[in-house]
Amino acid sequence: MKTLVWVEHDGSTVKDATLAVVTAASQLGEVHLLVAGQGIDAVAAEAAKIAGVGKVHVADDAAYAHALAENVAPLIAGLMADHDAFLAPATTNGKNIAPRVAALLDVMQISDILSVESEDTFTRPIYAGNAIATVQTKDAKKVITVRGTAFAKAATEGGSGTIEAVATTGDAGLSTYVGSEIAKSERPELTSAKIIVSGGRALGSDEQFHAIIDPLADKLGAGVGASRAAVDAGYAPNDYQVGQTGKIVAPEVYVAVGISGAIQHLAGMKDSKTIIAINKDEDAPIFQVADLGLVGDLFKLVPELTEKL
Repeated sequence: MKTLVWVEHDGSTVKDATLAVVTAASQLGEVHLLVAGQGIDAVAAEAAKIAGVGKVHVADDAAYAHALAENVAPLIAGLMADHDAFLAPATTNGKNIAPRVAALLDVMQISDILSVESEDTFTRPIYAGNAIATVQTKDAKKVITVRGTAFAKAATEGGSGTIEAVATTGDAGLSTYVGSEIAKSERPELTSAKIIVSGGRALGSDEQFHAIIDPLADKLGAGVGASRAAVDAGYAPNDYQVGQTGKIVAPEVYVAVGISGAIQHLAGMKDSKTIIAINKDEDAPIFQVADLGLVGDLFKLVPELTEKL
């Protein structure tokens, strides 16, 4: 069985989300990668070194420079003539591209898989992760998105994949890249951070959110996250949001400050290795999943903790 994996990259390096997808694809069969973009020789060379990769297809064209799904999907659909399954990370780009590929191939997409049971059977979360469904497909061609936190990351060295240029499909003329506003931070990106400190609505304001959360995150070298309630209240930007409608994370340590633990938030972080909760309400749902819990006033406890680190 031949699999085709969409390589998520920033134009110069391969993103970590791709490595988990390679692991999932390797459980299905031979792994081929697709690197699409403009001026991507360095990305292709890096991708070829990933352990377990047999071939790297390179589509170098201005039409793919910003990974517009309307342009990328026809390219992938064409390559699927020689592949049995297409896998993409369950990221913003992956979830944008995969459904269009499935539509072009006239197959059902299998979303956000947690494990590969066999070549046609997979598990995926439903009801915000409170239940796990086992799904089986009879489609000859499979289109799958992969939850990155559910699979180990493939090694970035040790592979010797061959690099092969493929014919491009050009601009479909259905969408145009206008611009993007990308938040820049010196802190680790949430989906790859080993430690995350998240704040909730209990922090009360934008000023208090940053005054309490940022010093602790800086001491720990951690990424900063937030609950949906904190984001909706304007305490933190959208790219901080952890949860079912935000980012799915599974760091080594997750510190939840002033977060009650709504099911929407738990769906995005309950796979963390160690969960530490700080909340004044001892009955808060967050304590049901926490490994360590501290009941008390966060405005007193967090600064004390930060000072002692």
